[in-house]
Amino acid sequence: MTERLWDEYRHILSGARTIAVVGASAEPGKSAHEIPAYLQRKGFRVIPVNPHHSEVLGVPAVPSLLDIGEPIDIVDVFRPAPETPDVARDAVAIGARALWLQLGIVSDRAHEIAESGGLSIVMNRCLGAVHAELELAGDI
Repeated sequence: MTERLWDEYRHILSGARTIAVVGASAEPGKSAHEIPAYLQRKGFRVIPVNPHHSEVLGVPAVPSLLDIGEPIDIVDVFRPAPETPDVARDAVAIGARALWLQLGIVSDRAHEIAESGGLSIVMNRCLGAVHAELELAGDI
């Protein structure tokens, strides 16, 4: 991975405090549960976004990004790629700083929407793994 990418990851994470997790799961063992739990343990405020859960990780879940009434730094996405353009539109609408598509999720359309809306965009990377690597390196 290039140094430029790591610089972008550092930039996104260094100022982040609140992360909305679209597709957060209440089921331990699922990545959509374990990664938000990791982020919560690392001091981030995690807001679960899932219309099928009332609570995830002890935090009330909201049905959509548009139901969040506070500033969001990163929108972390655990949803299939075809759903991500709509998530990108909502992330732009709420004024998020970054859209992060988890490992295995790639969408050129979501990338285009996020970028044109002024958001930083990361695709096909695990937010938790990137955070852990940067933390181990002393970069955040």
